[in-house]
Amino acid sequence: MAGAVRGGSRVQAKPPVKAPPKAARAPARRTSRAAREPHGLSPKLALAGAVAVLALALGVTLATGHRGQQLAANIGGAIDNRFAAAGFRVRHVEVQGASPMARADIARAAGLYQDQPLLGLDLGALRRHVEQVGWVKEARIVRLLPDTLVVVVAERHQLAVWQHAGRQHVIDEHGQVIPEADARRFTALPLVVGEGGAEHAPEILPVIAQRPKLMSRMDALVRVDDRRWDLRMKDGSLIQLPASGEEEALMQLERLDQRSRILELGFDRIDLRNPDVVAVRPRQNPPLSSPAAAGA
Repeated sequence: MAGAVRGGSRVQAKPPVKAPPKAARAPARRTSRAAREPHGLSPKLALAGAVAVLALALGVTLATGHRGQQLAANIGGAIDNRFAAAGFRVRHVEVQGASPMARADIARAAGLYQDQPLLGLDLGALRRHVEQVGWVKEARIVRLLPDTLVVVVAERHQLAVWQHAGRQHVIDEHGQVIPEADARRFTALPLVVGEGGAEHAPEILPVIAQRPKLMSRMDALVRVDDRRWDLRMKDGSLIQLPASGEEEALMQLERLDQRSRILELGFDRIDLRNPDVVAVRPRQNPPLSSPAAAGA
């Protein structure tokens, strides 16, 4: 029969339900990347969340004033910690442009520590701290995500060692003292002595440096009454320069040396203070190694 009667009504018989063939079955869902990753945020998601949260913090700050600033600071601290957990933390610090002696002082001034949150660093404040180091003329801070901070510095050029009031200091090309520099480690630099020597050394030292023969024989550059210079030579002799026109006086000395080889033969004192007259006091007892002594 096509159907059975139940309770006076006809009920149609339903055909049995067949399972779909294996090829027609829907493939199993792949596990999403978020489900497979650990509980920490991925770097991309962390950055996206940062933009949204920082925008919210800025809006709150503008709307509520001082209380909003405090709230934004608290939110920023929480974001920094979250970023650090996602891998945005200080793992590497590179100092470029600094000498080995300066790097320790720069690192100390920067105050960075391992695993410090990287995105929350105030680069402007960090740059100012680095530029307070005496070695540093200027600095630039570069943040390389996810874990590197680069400190690029222009180091001040060490010009001379300045001796005054029983102490020695290293000075730069502008006559400024570099406090962190140990003068005992800069024996190859020219020695400048006397009050006012640091301030005026950048004016006279380049002029003398143009004359290597004279520079190699000079032991110290002495500032006299903070008006003029005496050149104290390694053999104990003295060259007195005028208060002005030092380069012209040194040119006179060069001409004298070309005629008489005075720098090689030796002298007790050469007075160049009068531009019209070069006064030379010969050495009374020439050293045995000098040509004059050898021919005696």
